Amino acid sequence: MTGSTAASFTADDCRARMERAARAAAEAGLAGLLVAPGPDLVWLTGYTPPAVTERLTLLVLAAGQDPVLVVPALEAPDAQQAAGAPALTLRDWTDGKDPYAATAALLDPRGRFGISDNAWALHLLALQQALPGSSYASLTEALPMLRAVKDAAELELMTAAGAAADAAFEEIRNIPFAGRRESEVAADLDRLLRRHGHEQVDFTIVASGPNGANPHHEAGDRVIERGDMVVLDFGGLKDGYGSDTSRTVHVGEPTDEERRVHDIVRAAQEAGFRAVRPGAACQDVDRAARAVIADAGYGAYFIHRTGHGIGVTTHEPPYMIEGEARPLVPGMCFSVEPGIYLPGRFGVRIEDIVTVTEDGGRRLNTTTRELVIVE
Repeated sequence: MTGSTAASFTADDCRARMERAARAAAEAGLAGLLVAPGPDLVWLTGYTPPAVTERLTLLVLAAGQDPVLVVPALEAPDAQQAAGAPALTLRDWTDGKDPYAATAALLDPRGRFGISDNAWALHLLALQQALPGSSYASLTEALPMLRAVKDAAELELMTAAGAAADAAFEEIRNIPFAGRRESEVAADLDRLLRRHGHEQVDFTIVASGPNGANPHHEAGDRVIERGDMVVLDFGGLKDGYGSDTSRTVHVGEPTDEERRVHDIVRAAQEAGFRAVRPGAACQDVDRAARAVIADAGYGAYFIHRTGHGIGVTTHEPPYMIEGEARPLVPGMCFSVEPGIYLPGRFGVRIEDIVTVTEDGGRRLNTTTRELVIVE
């Protein structure tokens, strides 16, 4: 997330998020949260350190006490400029001092803490040494839904990111495919996403012909031919919030079988979307989409979950997968992306980002889900 995104939120926004996170930690039986540089820190404070270094930076949150951001002294001026700085206390440390002793003084010596998944082992092990009675759980394990429910301002940014990805698709469909390498079309997608406001492009999958049977194919040197089905899956961050959409196009006229498989996936995607409503389980979305594909005889060729959450990262909880009974809540955002993958032949995937509303769901991607013919 960039500084421009942090500026989209106020100190009050950050204060409310930190208070909510501290309450959620207490309700989960945790003594507090330890948040290292990464998406969680930006979401809570608006702060991204100027560089990734071995120096400890850590936000300490606990119910009933003010948030404290432990930072290296040389980076304190940058931290003071963050949107959430007025809502927390900065505790800086200088080289040659022990930052773990300073951090340990803020913590319950026998507490169990949630800690960022991307915290360095160096820092976690040093904290354990300073507080041998403490214990830790990854934030994804302890509070998987911390960022899952988006507020109105976040939903606006998510909607804008989806619209930007849609605009990129509307342009790419009019660019020649036949006779060009997958990597060239992928470069076009990257350029178009950036033109439409993305500061970060996370993936541009262009999977043609038999490569389409690999859901995470890396665009390569294969030359796209007439008669190819081509899976396009692309997204990244615009103003710090994620886009992710998939459409499958065909170079020239498709066969009857290719149309049929695409129609099955389109019906499955629609069924998954129709299953979205408050109180439904995440797995209900997966079941609805998967049933359409299984009933058509292609169940063995749908080889991944139906969806994943998205927000300040392009993949995060919740996940639309069998066994996830967590209920959907208004403000959650996630993908609905069933697919069929026929090894050695072709693949089809259709993906929208969907947000849960008070009475159902709303798509954040609105480009056609019909099979698009390209040249």
